[in-house]
Amino acid sequence: MIKLVTQSDMMQAAIIHSESWIESHRDVCSAEFIAIHTPERQKRYLESEIAKGAQLYMLIDEKPVGIVSIHGSLIENLYVLPCEQNKGYGTQLLAFAVGKCKESPFLWILSTNDGARRLYERNGFQPTGNIVKHAGGMCELELCLRQE
Repeated sequence: MIKLVTQSDMMQAAIIHSESWIESHRDVCSAEFIAIHTPERQKRYLESEIAKGAQLYMLIDEKPVGIVSIHGSLIENLYVLPCEQNKGYGTQLLAFAVGKCKESPFLWILSTNDGARRLYERNGFQPTGNIVKHAGGMCELELCLRQE
C-alpha cells in the first residue's frame, strides 16, 4: 500500500529518509556531514518540501519500507530502507510517482549512485545532459522519462 504521509507518520518517513540517505552517501560524504542527517533533521527537511508544494508518499508492506515525493513532475526523495532494498519496492514507488506526475517525469541523482541510476534506466529514464556540479567533484545528473 502506498499512502500520503500525514503528520502522524512523518517521523517514520524521516527515519526512512535518514537511514537510506546515510547509506547512499556514506562513501561520498564526510563522516561529519553524514552525522547531521538525523531523523529529526530529515523530518524538518521533508516538512519544508511539503510546505513548498511537494506530496510525500510512503510504501507500507507490513511495515513502512520506502518513501517518494512528487512536486509537479519532479520525482524526489525516493528512498527505501537499506535492509529492504532489491525487493522491488523502489520500482513500485517509481511507477507510482510516474503515475502522479502532471507532465513528463524527471529527477536528479548523484553521479556516483549507480544503483539508483540502474533502477531509473531500467524503467525508461535517460540522462538529459543537464548536470549540477557540487563541491568536492560531486555532481548531479538529470534524468527524464523517455517518451515513446
